[in-house]
Amino acid sequence: MTDTTTKPKKKKKWFKRPTQSDKPKEQPVEKNASTVAADISTATTSKVSPAKKKKRPAKAQPVPVPEPGGEKIKIIPLGGLKEIGKNLTLVEYKNEILIIDCGLSFPDDEMLGIDIVIPDMTYLVKNQEKIRGVVITHGHEDHIGAIPYLLKQINVPIYGPRLALGLLEVKFKEHRLNNVRMQRIKGDETFQLGVFKIEPIRTTHSIPDAFAIAVHTDIGTILHTGDFKIDYTPVDGQVMDLHKFADLGEKGVLLMLADSTNVERPGATISEQNVRKSLENAFMNCKSRIIVATFSSNIHRLQIIINTAQKFNRKVVINGRSMLNVFAVASELGVMNVPEGLVIDLRDMDEYRDDQLVLLTTGSQGEPMAALSRMSSGEHRKLDIQAGDLVIFSASPIPGNEKTVSRVINQLFEKGANVIYDSLAEVHTSGHACQEELKLMHNLVRPKYFIPVHGEYRHLKQHANLAMSLGMPEENVFTMQNGQVLELDQIEGKITGKVQAGPILVDGLGVGDVGSIVLRDRKHLAEDGLMVVVVTMDRSEAKVVAGPDIISRGFVYVRESEDLMEEARIVVQKSLDQMEQRGVKEWAQLKNGIRDGLKDFLYHKTQRRPMILPIIMEV
Repeated sequence: MTDTTTKPKKKKKWFKRPTQSDKPKEQPVEKNASTVAADISTATTSKVSPAKKKKRPAKAQPVPVPEPGGEKIKIIPLGGLKEIGKNLTLVEYKNEILIIDCGLSFPDDEMLGIDIVIPDMTYLVKNQEKIRGVVITHGHEDHIGAIPYLLKQINVPIYGPRLALGLLEVKFKEHRLNNVRMQRIKGDETFQLGVFKIEPIRTTHSIPDAFAIAVHTDIGTILHTGDFKIDYTPVDGQVMDLHKFADLGEKGVLLMLADSTNVERPGATISEQNVRKSLENAFMNCKSRIIVATFSSNIHRLQIIINTAQKFNRKVVINGRSMLNVFAVASELGVMNVPEGLVIDLRDMDEYRDDQLVLLTTGSQGEPMAALSRMSSGEHRKLDIQAGDLVIFSASPIPGNEKTVSRVINQLFEKGANVIYDSLAEVHTSGHACQEELKLMHNLVRPKYFIPVHGEYRHLKQHANLAMSLGMPEENVFTMQNGQVLELDQIEGKITGKVQAGPILVDGLGVGDVGSIVLRDRKHLAEDGLMVVVVTMDRSEAKVVAGPDIISRGFVYVRESEDLMEEARIVVQKSLDQMEQRGVKEWAQLKNGIRDGLKDFLYHKTQRRPMILPIIMEV
């Protein structure tokens, strides 16, 4: 291809940075981190009016202009769109594939009995020879949780931050995966994976070692922000590398994929330091035992709780398997600073007064089997809630968990505990960017194309609207679905097809063996119960030898409904007599006749439709 690129003329930037002469004189005021974020974003977007959108001039890209019909980059999200969790995105170029994240999600209320949900990896299995590796943005479950299931099908190298790799090692032991190829990524090092040059960029999130991933190709740069917020005073002192995002923006970014979780929230996310102050106030005024429930993966919060417990001379008891695993990994890697002797065993609690103890536990989402839920219901074997205990929910309910969290809070109050949660004090902050932080990211990066990711459909739509309000052309914003294929280059971008994608349900050791039909049956059983009809028949003559006997499970209590059960038995007997008169001898027809006759009778009597299971025994 002939390189026809000429040095572009210097174009006027699409936004104007206010000069000193533009600013009105005013008295200096003290600003916090949130105000600074809002001010920076307001300054960089001062020429944009949401009421009248302005088209942003195309930014000169320092790459050759591709020929029409030439090689294009494909972006294929297999998870993370129209949902929270299950993040998995593919970048495909020149017959090579890069995987960014591979996470899980948790089942909703309709998925009865399901443990976790992972992305459909059929496309990856079919194209495994093209895969160059998996690059991880950070160590949360919705970004790494499905990797063991991927490695059971495909042997690929894993590239990720130190903490994420440490957490994965624990998972690999549980799944009995050996000799996994892993390599640590750092914020000041780039590396090559086939045709992709990978540049990790440090961000701030609720977990240490969080990165955005810039993927450089000869067509252009793809930027995936990962999960992020802009915290100017992070717990670990590792400030987000905003200047690298600005540098990428100056050089030119072809496509940005950005976190959409908090796009509906105005302003900026509060700093973890605000949470520290609230927790210190709670500890200062408490003379009883303190129980703190939070996400086990929120390591910055765990560190704040450790520091606060030390400040007020309290010992820390860790309760919950996932919490113990995270503490072990984070402490071993030096990501968390836990003073020697501060953490004690659960069995040693009796040696200390209540005002010398802090219990750090799982169960902030009201999970039935989590430690706090069992304590609130009196089902925990070693711990119970005492009158006067202070329980702090240092987490906000995930959408869909509000009822279970509310139930646990009510149970705690009934047991005499004092409860502090997000609506009463600043004991939690999100790890995701709000509107002003997202505006700042867009203004720094200024991509040609944009895909909102990591959110339900309303989040993706609102983030798309936010990008367009900042001047991005509507045709360059793609609100996609899992499995859709976006092809793009410097000339155009368009959705060209779809690959197989969707949820794969994991139930115990079974992966994908539970589908919509099984879930439908489980829902039917949960809502209406089961009636089992047992009949013994002579195979040769198709005559009833014994029965029918009827067993009820989850439909009615038999001892209190003997008349109904007797009437049901008579109905089944009449159905069998009628089929015998018609000469019906096929087992399938006999079962259908029993089911149809009993179904109509039970609905007429109870207005309910239990699952009916006829069993015919041969003699």
